[in-house]
Amino acid sequence: MFGFWKRRKANQALFDALYASLTDASRQPAFYAMAGVPDTVEGRFDLLTLHAILVLERLKQLPPPADDFAQDFVDDLFNRFDAALREMGVGDISVPKRMKRIASHFLGRAKAYNEALALGDDAMAVALARNVFGDASRIDGGRDLNQYVNAARQALSQTAFSSISEAAIKWPQAATYLVREPT
Repeated sequence: MFGFWKRRKANQALFDALYASLTDASRQPAFYAMAGVPDTVEGRFDLLTLHAILVLERLKQLPPPADDFAQDFVDDLFNRFDAALREMGVGDISVPKRMKRIASHFLGRAKAYNEALALGDDAMAVALARNVFGDASRIDGGRDLNQYVNAARQALSQTAFSSISEAAIKWPQAATYLVREPT
C-alpha cells in the first residue's frame, strides 16, 4: 500500500516534466490559429487530453515498469485537474462533481480515440472533430488534427520508456501538419 506513495513521490519530478511536455505540445499556437481549436479551457483540456492519451497508448506497448508509471501519471494528471479547478475558484463542494465530469470526459475521449485509432484515419478524424471541435461535421479540422496525431504516434513509437519518463519526447511541430491544401 505504501509502495505507491513512495513510488509516486520518487517520480514527482518526472511527472512534473512530463506534464510540462504535454502542456507545451498541446499549447502550440498552430492548433488554435491554424486548426481552429477553441482557445478556451475546454479546448486546451481536449488537446492536453489528446496528448496524454497518445503517451498512455505508447506506455501500454512498453514492458514494465511502464504500466505502473502510466497509472501513477494518470493519478498525477487528475490531481493537477483538481488543483486547476480550485485555482479557478471552484468551491470545495463543487470540485468532486466537476472532477467526476472531467474523469468522464477524459475516459470517454480515451475510449473514442483508442477505438478510432484501431479503425483508421477516417474514424479518428470524426472522433477528433466530435471531441475537439464539438461538431462531427468539422471533418476537415479533424483530418488536419489527425495528420498531427499520426506524426505524434510515429514519434512516440520510436520513443523508449526512459525518454518518456524523463519527458524527452520530441513532439512534432503542429504547424507542419495543420496546413491545408487549397481545394
